[in-house]
Amino acid sequence: MAPFEEFVAVSILLLSSGCAQDSRATSEWVQLFNGKDLSGWDIKIAGHELNDNYKNTFRVEDGLLKVSYDAYESFNGEFGHLFYQEKLSHYILRVEYRFVGEQTPVGDDWSFRNSGAMLHSQSAASMGLDQEFPVSIEAQFLGGTGEGTRTTANLCTPGTHVVMEGELVTEHCVDSSSKTYQGDQWVTVEMEVRGNTSIRHIIDGETVIAYSKPQIGGEFLPENFPLEEGTPLSEGYIALQAESHPIEFRKVELFDLSDVK
Repeated sequence: MAPFEEFVAVSILLLSSGCAQDSRATSEWVQLFNGKDLSGWDIKIAGHELNDNYKNTFRVEDGLLKVSYDAYESFNGEFGHLFYQEKLSHYILRVEYRFVGEQTPVGDDWSFRNSGAMLHSQSAASMGLDQEFPVSIEAQFLGGTGEGTRTTANLCTPGTHVVMEGELVTEHCVDSSSKTYQGDQWVTVEMEVRGNTSIRHIIDGETVIAYSKPQIGGEFLPENFPLEEGTPLSEGYIALQAESHPIEFRKVELFDLSDVK
């Protein structure tokens, strides 16, 4: 390469690097929940059609996004998910949540103070009428029972597998290293998602669980699902869960990592 051509090439590289750094520096957290209504979100509750918000399960009150069961006499498998309408791949999702009140009667013991954020999920529209959980990776949120330990930001895998420490993990749920959060206190969890490369669950700046290579697979895969076992998952939708215990979210925000790979 001639000296002048080399100078031009280096100049372009430096300018490009500067633009990328400037772009990252000016990136901002985007609020996915507007504090007023459910605009930009789809609802899917098992046994009900798309966007049938059965018994007003998902609602906005006092600036909070709430999963509420005050209109239920009992819980009969109406597992629900609130889907953000945009497909995502590289991002950080940050939520602030708290469990409140009492579990809906007839709710399962395992769903006591249990919710989560689904990552790389199938769309709400593609779920079957009676399908309880979307094929996805779940960052599972759990509240303490009042005694003993119960970690949060765990990993669950409805219709999926992941790789941890070089080994394919086929267990449905894997506990994180977080502490236990008792009562109705607010908890902040970040989920750093980098396509098919890596996913981390973070609390107070510390990674509590990490894994890679999310893929289709497992006993919870719906019959006739269009993707074969082993298909890598590098993108999808995010969703918030309703599993029979009231929960509130005061912040749901996203930091785009598309240019930071």
